[in-house]
Amino acid sequence: MAGIGWVQVHPDLFELIELGKFHSLSEASHLNITIGPLVQTWRIGFSDAHLPSPEQIKQALSLTDPHFIQLDKTHSRVFLEKKGMKLDLGALAKGYIADKIKLYLQGEGVTSALINLGGNVLTIGENKATHRAWRIGIQNPKLSRGKHLAVLSITNQSVVTSGTYERTLKVKGKTYHHILDRKTGYPIENQLVSLTIVSDKSVDGEIWTTRLFGETPASILAQVEKQRGIECLIATRDDHIFYSSGLVKNLLQ
Repeated sequence: MAGIGWVQVHPDLFELIELGKFHSLSEASHLNITIGPLVQTWRIGFSDAHLPSPEQIKQALSLTDPHFIQLDKTHSRVFLEKKGMKLDLGALAKGYIADKIKLYLQGEGVTSALINLGGNVLTIGENKATHRAWRIGIQNPKLSRGKHLAVLSITNQSVVTSGTYERTLKVKGKTYHHILDRKTGYPIENQLVSLTIVSDKSVDGEIWTTRLFGETPASILAQVEKQRGIECLIATRDDHIFYSSGLVKNLLQ
């Protein structure tokens, strides 16, 4: 229905799109929920992934402007102004769902739980088996699964990690990761291999890992220090680790 007419959606989905549009239009944000055509052009993470031509990337980029999302909150409707536009809520959907699961479990009286949606962990209370905070390992991007570059002590918080090492495409000896630059249409090129956000709400972790991933470590730290309720841990390609001041109390190693 993009470019044709309004689509009525579930109130939860409308809330998610509204949140995504806000953060997509925020200053210097690397998040863009209209990046769907670009994601579908690359297909990184799927069996038919391929390196698009410059013309294909240019065409996809022309359909990735969040200003062209119209929202009708009264009737829970969405209209994408240009034909061919596609929303991709992958940058925040898991966090939103994790928060909903947590609310449901708490409503059922659950006081201790770990919700793991893959790269996205949300905790309720302490670990009942150990009677202490949950221990959450942050994967070392250069080592095998289960090898950690840090371990965090977490209670009633979320840990979300985005990295360039999970989904990749290799073409003629060059590796392309799945985190795309909303301006160039190609995978983001910077110093980062992973960015972890610790926050109270999981959706905030999802949003800020994507919003900040295209920045330098110094820029990320500066922005996180200004934001209430989020902390970060950064791993770079040259094996350096940086973390925000508020995360010190959570670091076990």
